[in-house]
Formats: sequence, C-alpha cells, structure tokens
Amino acid sequence: MEEVTCFSPAKINLGLEIIGRREDGYHDLVTLFQSIALYDKIIFKIREDGKILLSGNDPQIPWDQNNLVFRAVEVLRKRTGTKHGVEIFVEKNIPPGRGLGGGSSNAAVTLLALNQLWETGLGRLPLTSVAAEIGSDVPFFLTGGLCLGLGRGEQIKSLPEQRKWWVLLVLPDFSVSTALAYQEYDRLGLSLTSTDKESKIIQFLETKDISLIRYFKNDLEAVALRIYPQLAEIKQEIKRSGAELSLMSGSGSALFGLFFEEPEARSAAARLAVRYRTRVVATVNNEEYKRKLGTGASPNW
Repeated sequence: MEEVTCFSPAKINLGLEIIGRREDGYHDLVTLFQSIALYDKIIFKIREDGKILLSGNDPQIPWDQNNLVFRAVEVLRKRTGTKHGVEIFVEKNIPPGRGLGGGSSNAAVTLLALNQLWETGLGRLPLTSVAAEIGSDVPFFLTGGLCLGLGRGEQIKSLPEQRKWWVLLVLPDFSVSTALAYQEYDRLGLSLTSTDKESKIIQFLETKDISLIRYFKNDLEAVALRIYPQLAEIKQEIKRSGAELSLMSGSGSALFGLFFEEPEARSAAARLAVRYRTRVVATVNNEEYKRKLGTGASPNW
C-alpha cells in the first residue's frame, strides 16, 4: 500500500475588502492571501477497495462526510471517475475556526496528493475548478505564497513576494463562524461604509509602496469585534508592540502582527503570551510553499 506524507500550510489575509454582494449569496472580495510557516501533516494511503477512511488527532473536528478533506476526495472521484479509495490521517497543528484556512488547506493538499497518487492527470485549470467547488479559499492553497484573491476569493493571481515578514499570531480560545460573520456584516449594513472607498490592496499592487501595508483592513473585523470585544484589546496590544500591521485573519478569531525582524516579533509574543496563546512564524513564498508540500503533492505547474 503506497503511503505519502504531505504538509498543509496555514494562511493569513493581509487585507480583506468586501466590495459587493453577489446574486448567489456570496460576497465579492479583494483579498491578499499569504502562506505562513504553520503546518498540518497529512498521511495518505491508497486503497484499492474504493473506501474513503478519514481520521485525525483533533477530537473536536468531525472526521466524516462534512469534513472538507472528505468532500475533496468525493468531488475528485466524481470528476475523474476513478474507483480508487484512500485512507487519510490528519495531524492538526492549525487551530480550526480561527481564519487561518486549515480546513481549506487540507482539502487542497488532498486534491494535489490524490491527483498524483491516483494518476488522474488533472492540470491546473480543471483542478482549480474542483477546488472552487469545495470552498472559496481552497483554490489559493493549490498555489500558495502571496496571491491576490478576487470574486468570492476563488479567483487567484500569484504575486511575487514583496519581502519576508515575521508574523505574530495571537490565537484566542474561541472560534468565529464564517457564515455568522458575513450574516452579521450584512445585517449591520456595514457594506455601505466600504464599497465606495478606493482599495488599499490595489493601490499597493500598483505602486509597490510597502508603507501602504499599515493601512490594510479586514472588513469582517468590525463584525468580530462587536461579537467579541476582547479581540479589540488584543489588536491594540499587537499595535502597541510595534507591528507594522495588526489585523484579524479572514473571519477570525486569530489576530496577527507583521514585523520586519524576528526578534521584534518574538519579544512581542513573549509579552502577549502571559495572557494569550501565541505563535511566531515566517511568511512563505511560492517556491518554499511547493517544497514544503512534499513530493507527493507539489504540483508541476
């Protein structure tokens, strides 16, 4: 039985701007995805009996048909017609429900790995189509590094790395529901405050002016801060620690600070670790991303 081990990286959103509501109920976004050096480990074993067996080390996560990994396997089988099965074990290090994309990353790495293990032969475009069917963030994790995300986040453009950042992650002991965050965003009418403003992300990409990064925003942050006021306190503490940018990732609840140098990030982490769970990780560019995935999942494109 062939066995392959792959690594599934987390992400942060350096900025997330909601620019409109779509007819399909989703929202149109402008976002900057950035891979970071925080990884889940996934072990794949091909089965010839057609069974899909999924398990993991986190008992809080449902390892059943509702898991994005399981769904990735089913959608890929349906799309390619393969009869192969697979046994998958996920060793979780990326905390779920924190806006770090662990589930989406796991699903994308599953697609990449099984595309090779099952020899289904899907190229980039058809595999991206499969990924978009599973979830809005999944296509990003087929590419990794720094990417512009448009549409509902599934339209991905790979970007050259501007610089390496050190990222202080602060991980509250609660999660935020993505669906609830968007529902509250609409209910509170927050879209009226942002749709007419010029995108700082687009300005940054056009000018390459790195000073603009400190003006990036996450339009879902205001919602999360209303529901969980303690997040505002954490955000301010990260700012006071000298971060170039202090922001919530995705729909939260994780917050991050960007630092030019590792010692600055670790010093800030030490101060915040008295009250919060913290991690310091580096950003990961596209080439590093592909190397870290492992030979069983790294794409050839």
